[in-house]
Amino acid sequence: MNILILSCGSRNKIVEYFKNELKTKGKVFATDCDVLAPALYEADQYFIVPRIDEDGYIDSVFSICKENDIQAVFSLIDPELNLLANYANEFENIGTIPIVSSSKVVDICYNKYKMFEFLKNNEFNTIQTYINKEQFYSDVELGLISYPVFIKPIHGSASININKVGSKEEVELLFSKYNNLIIQEYIQGVEYGADVYIDLISGEPVSMFTKKKIKMKSGETDKSVSVKDKKLFELIRYFVKLAGLRGVIDVDIFEVNGEYYISEVNPRFGGGYPHAYGSGVNFPKMLINNLQGNVNKIEIGDYNEGIYMMKYGEVYISKI
Repeated sequence: MNILILSCGSRNKIVEYFKNELKTKGKVFATDCDVLAPALYEADQYFIVPRIDEDGYIDSVFSICKENDIQAVFSLIDPELNLLANYANEFENIGTIPIVSSSKVVDICYNKYKMFEFLKNNEFNTIQTYINKEQFYSDVELGLISYPVFIKPIHGSASININKVGSKEEVELLFSKYNNLIIQEYIQGVEYGADVYIDLISGEPVSMFTKKKIKMKSGETDKSVSVKDKKLFELIRYFVKLAGLRGVIDVDIFEVNGEYYISEVNPRFGGGYPHAYGSGVNFPKMLINNLQGNVNKIEIGDYNEGIYMMKYGEVYISKI
């Protein structure tokens, strides 16, 4: 069984985890457009490919899959998820399973305003979000929201170009400089992350790992501690079923005055997943089990509380 990890970047641990689980059963292949992406050199074999927005990119991925008997492919970056979802049939026609939710679901997750609308329409607690700044100004006047607020790209990731602003003048400046922005209320609460695996065969959420975030760095969890709460597990279970998500997902949640607010959803491995794996929550094993035609048993909350994750710097030395 051979697995292809796209846009691997510096996610060395994900490559390592799949190699650990496959052992002699298959190989892990990886791609990136940057020859200096360190995770490439953890893989059994790697390929340098065009950028995902360049002509010929998807054809290069198809070629890699066909020439190396790839059984499953997934990406580690948000902008590529819709590409995989849109070409799902083409991948399946060459015998490769794309590990991704449907195109419609991925689009909702990648578009922060669509996710806000989905959550509000289905009566989940969520963070008030505006795509129209005039509506935001009106609600400020009515006392429904107040400064400071966050302004961020509607399709942003990794906390790039997120600004905390405290005045109308700052809002106007940012909206004059950039397109496709949203305004989100600033809420003070405890931030949590959830790593979830939804079985590819049964469609049921079979594993969840929740952690309280202690420190963030470049949009990813840098330090965290494992926690368990049946109320949070049930909220996530209901949400992922309703949204129609599949495979590996990462959910950001805030707790405010004892209530949970769903913030953002990434339908891929999150940057904090190593905490889950190190605590015994093994999504690569579950994914491989699904690819072998087996349904995974439910293991929600099957880990210990009070386990800390602390990321630290490593280097990869290689002659390229």
